[in-house]
Amino acid sequence: MNRPEITLILARAENGIIGANGKMPWHLPADLRRFKQLTMGRPMIMGRKTFDSLPAILEGRRHIVLTRDPEWQDEGAEPVATVEEALKLANAPHVMVIGGAEIHNLFLPLADRIELTEVALSPEGDASIAAPDRNEWQEIAREDQPAADGRPAFAFVTFARKRP
Repeated sequence: MNRPEITLILARAENGIIGANGKMPWHLPADLRRFKQLTMGRPMIMGRKTFDSLPAILEGRRHIVLTRDPEWQDEGAEPVATVEEALKLANAPHVMVIGGAEIHNLFLPLADRIELTEVALSPEGDASIAAPDRNEWQEIAREDQPAADGRPAFAFVTFARKRP
């Protein structure tokens, strides 16, 4: 099988924060709905901490977990040790990389797309990711959402890797 199309999917605050104590520092129901829509039926690759942060196994999706611990296992998880193993195990035309920061950075050089939710906040946190490099990535879609119901403004942004 050829290499799958790899999409990184994440929500990121203005200051780069993506997480605080294993949780997202905001609650955006529209972002959760979009995440489900984009990942449904596709294998998701994630780190162990991201897997541990999920409320439960997400229906209709495989959970491929990259971990350094060869003994680690959990119900619903398919543990692997390397990026190559993860992609081989996924055995799908399209895979979604859902985090965290370390896994994002491992897959960034291989990624074809980034599905980013830009959150108009600058919260405290302990996990961060740099914004997509505009020399490597081209914004191809944007859907701005205003602040409402005590929730911050945000935007759904799709980036495609620039090809030489």
